[in-house]
Amino acid sequence: MKVSYWIAAPGLVAAAALAFIPIDGLAAETVQTGALALATVVLFATGALPEFVTSVLFFAIAILFALAPANVVFAGFQSAGFWMVFGGLVIGLGVRGTGLAERLAHAVSRRFGHRYPAIISGTVILGLAMAFLMPSTMGRLMILLPIVFAMADGFGYRPGSNGRTGMVLAISFSTMIPGFAIMPATVPAMVILGASETLYDVNLVYGTWLLLHLPILGALKAAVIAALVVWLFPEKAAAASDEFEAPAAMAGRERLMASLLLLVLALWMTDFLHHISPAWVALGVAGIMILPFAGIVSARDFDDKIKPGTLFYVAGMLSLGALVAHGGAGDLLAQSVLPLLNLGPGQNAWNFAAVTGLSSALAMFATQPGVPAILAPLAGHLAAAAALLVEAVLMLTVVGYSTVILPYQTPPLVVAMQLGGVPMRQGNKLCLWLLAVTVLVLLPLDYLWWRLLGWLP
Repeated sequence: MKVSYWIAAPGLVAAAALAFIPIDGLAAETVQTGALALATVVLFATGALPEFVTSVLFFAIAILFALAPANVVFAGFQSAGFWMVFGGLVIGLGVRGTGLAERLAHAVSRRFGHRYPAIISGTVILGLAMAFLMPSTMGRLMILLPIVFAMADGFGYRPGSNGRTGMVLAISFSTMIPGFAIMPATVPAMVILGASETLYDVNLVYGTWLLLHLPILGALKAAVIAALVVWLFPEKAAAASDEFEAPAAMAGRERLMASLLLLVLALWMTDFLHHISPAWVALGVAGIMILPFAGIVSARDFDDKIKPGTLFYVAGMLSLGALVAHGGAGDLLAQSVLPLLNLGPGQNAWNFAAVTGLSSALAMFATQPGVPAILAPLAGHLAAAAALLVEAVLMLTVVGYSTVILPYQTPPLVVAMQLGGVPMRQGNKLCLWLLAVTVLVLLPLDYLWWRLLGWLP
């Protein structure tokens, strides 16, 4: 029996007990929703079952026991995030199938050299740089992963090797986690922006967000990710970059793919002008790519290489957040913890740690996109108790949900690991080491940075 079964068992027993033992003062729907959410989180976190199996079980139990209306249970399939992944998978398939990925990998790899630390550092820099250019983490990964796979092949890092695992984790972690420090780069940030304007008439500024979060949570955390990947997944030097076979001149379908990719990037980078969701841009371009006369993605390639398990995982994770919000379990969890935080004026270090810790812990239950939706309405109460500006509390939630405990909290990480053939235990290992360095080193430095900038009076 797998070790993950034994790790998951206590959590599943607790979820079953929660579901069947009545709790005074709580609605049955809230308790049962919380129980299903707990069981789902345990299975996602431990990897005891394949992620798509967990998602299907989640859908089946939620709909059979009428825990929420169908539009809530299956909200993940209706979300922009789901269609971003679908469109991104098709775009990634086209980038790889036309040879464009190998061409881009050849151009990038020449600047990395062949030493493993340099390869990982270059991969991390590439991931962080793309976070400034593209507004969706999932979209970035769908473009970057085929390039990284081609680079790994060129360097001689085969599937299952430490080198390939390190490159996949480096690109996914670096464009996701430091990306929280860049305002338009992640979905939770968009929720924070919307809530701040709607609830508090507060307009958060791009430059202020960047100054507050980028030095520690962005640049320094990216450097830590690179160092941890090199240490945890050591690998020998790769084949020298000049050993990559230079690609031939572009064929017609590769030129068309390059044109479509440039169109996607241009539309993603200018979404503030046209206000078209990055997901609909990806879906529209994917629709063009699968047309028979385009010759980019054939029907056979679509059937063989688009992974439905990945799509079911994303839909399940997004639906989990919707179910938690609908049943009130997330609000109940947050509000029950508020009296325990013991916030107070002038207790700067404790206020910083308490709000950050609440946001980080809540992400284990509601996932990253769900945290701001739950905590933003409570920011006014937290700010009043701690004698802080509402903007400061909203920004502290960013510090919290960017402190990722396990990969399942952020769907893009798990999607990247699935596509890259990286076992969940490898991602968990990197995540837990990054968490330890963040708590022991980066968060204290971030607290001092906040004090220096005057955000904690």
